[in-house]
Amino acid sequence: MADCNGDCAACASKGSCSTPKEDPVKPTLERIKHVFVVLSGKGGVGKSTVAANLALGLRLRGQAVGLLDVDVHGPSIPKILGLQGQRAMGDGEKLIPLETAEGLKVMSTGLILEKEDEPIVWRGPLKAGVIKQFIGEVRWGDLDYLIVDCPPGTGDEPLSICQLIPSAEAILVTTPQQVATLDVSKSITFCNQLGLRIAGVIENMSGFTCPHCGTFTPIFKTGGGEALAKRYGLPFLGKLPIATEIGESGDEGKPFVAAHPDTPAAKAFMAAVDNLLSIG
Repeated sequence: MADCNGDCAACASKGSCSTPKEDPVKPTLERIKHVFVVLSGKGGVGKSTVAANLALGLRLRGQAVGLLDVDVHGPSIPKILGLQGQRAMGDGEKLIPLETAEGLKVMSTGLILEKEDEPIVWRGPLKAGVIKQFIGEVRWGDLDYLIVDCPPGTGDEPLSICQLIPSAEAILVTTPQQVATLDVSKSITFCNQLGLRIAGVIENMSGFTCPHCGTFTPIFKTGGGEALAKRYGLPFLGKLPIATEIGESGDEGKPFVAAHPDTPAAKAFMAAVDNLLSIG
């Protein structure tokens, strides 16, 4: 066993480890049927919330699902799914992902740090090494879907995923207004340049319906994501409304689609899940 020279998640979290002589990524991927990378060219569009609820929605549809959070500088998935404060451990060979009550397997940098407020000060090569370990050296088992939550933009993390998993497909998240769709169009170009197939576009924060009077208000406009998909000839997976329950669920660590299944917003999420299932 060769020393990893610090280029892995365990060393980055101040532990110790060694890497296997053979690359573990390929045999891991052979046990995963579909990999979807959730991307956005812009921050603040609710990408992690969308990724978490898509993954959980797939699980609620009876699929075996893993959720990999590679937003290394701002890992919010553990908080959203109620795993905050817990740590992923190893079995002597691989890291064991944590599981939600619904059976969704989860791995995140937020689950390997000793302290929640510990900053991650990593350069590109180290981040690439950690992402490689999260794919190949986590005991994912047999999965129907692996959902990968990437940070905004087109930097190290999505590049590493694309290089490690050439069969991956992208799900692009945008809000309706032009300032967001313009940035997401750059992500479309990024995917095309790398040969990353785009599974579809999701429009998040697509209007708000007052629970008291029923008035619909397009706070960030509406229809921009659908128009973006049409302009580039991409599948449109659905519109997700603004709902107070979504923010409350994230703060409380209660996965939204499981905690509020009968709300219009949860039904919109599940409709997007069904659209994803129909193409994947």
